[in-house]
Amino acid sequence: MRPSNPAVRSIGFLLRADRDQIVAQWAGWVAGQMTAAPDIERPSVVRQLTLLVDIMIEMTGPLRRRLLELWIAACSSYGRAAAERGLAAGEVVEEIQHLREILIRYLSEMVTAMPARQSMATVLRLNRVLDRGIAHAVVGYTDALVETLLNQRGVPVPVEAPVAEDLPGRLEQFESELQRLRDLSL
Repeated sequence: MRPSNPAVRSIGFLLRADRDQIVAQWAGWVAGQMTAAPDIERPSVVRQLTLLVDIMIEMTGPLRRRLLELWIAACSSYGRAAAERGLAAGEVVEEIQHLREILIRYLSEMVTAMPARQSMATVLRLNRVLDRGIAHAVVGYTDALVETLLNQRGVPVPVEAPVAEDLPGRLEQFESELQRLRDLSL
């Protein structure tokens, strides 16, 4: 474990305190974008969003390097689910970009109160985490589309076992791994 920068830790405390409001705002916006997703229901999407926010919050602590692999896997899974929801690649990016906007609103007062060097380092770290998450969500999305095309000889129709069937199990796996890592930091 490597100690976190005090500025990043303070951001983590603020995010942890406002976690439910952040998830609610993000989920409300994403739900407004959901038009036709018959296989993946809103509670599963909200659970995914909550998981992503929880991982990001924990990445402000000493286990950030260990959590990176979990972040990448969870974002990739989010991209796969987005393909199942019928989103375009740009929409997957837009959904995670909306989290960035929410975080900017929540963190703006704290970040502007920090010395310039600390605030810049903190903002860059959060942006780097989000950018990496976006990249892996797009990779997961693309993998799901290619898999669908290959399974159906080039005809884009759903694969035999939709992502929606695996999603609860994968989310449970991610959540238990996150909890295991949280327990390590105690």
